[in-house]
Amino acid sequence: MSEQGTARHRVTVTVNGVERTLDLEPRTLLVHALRNELSLTGTKIGCDTSQCGACTVLVDGRSLKSCTVLAVQVAGRSITTIEGLAPGSTLGVVQEAFKQHHGLQCGYCTPGMVLATVDLLGHTPDPDEAAIRHALAGNVCRCTGYTGIVDSVRAAAAAGAGQ
Repeated sequence: MSEQGTARHRVTVTVNGVERTLDLEPRTLLVHALRNELSLTGTKIGCDTSQCGACTVLVDGRSLKSCTVLAVQVAGRSITTIEGLAPGSTLGVVQEAFKQHHGLQCGYCTPGMVLATVDLLGHTPDPDEAAIRHALAGNVCRCTGYTGIVDSVRAAAAAGAGQ
């Protein structure tokens, strides 16, 4: 029990390839566990209602909006955040495509867009524009008209990101 009398739960997850055990209140959202407990601030908090996609992470390789999932619900699973896509200062294929093809502006939505793209290309290595737009429909960018984002996904697919 914590000082306030709230029961805490031990949650073990693998985050970016490293097993981590956290002592959390059962109501802790995954986004807050990542940001506040593990200091992985690439996962953004946008709307808190699963509408904008800024909080998107990969759970067992599939994109998931971490603002509406409790951390205890992902116990024992593998989580990838934007920080886990590429080692050190080297960008991953999708990240490089977003950089080269102007798929970002302010950058706030970019981690979620990139992770949703990784999921898409992992299941559909050569998507057409309609498939790209459908896959990213749950991720909102307030700065751009999405042309650069679609071009970035196409470039990542052409570079073999999904294979």
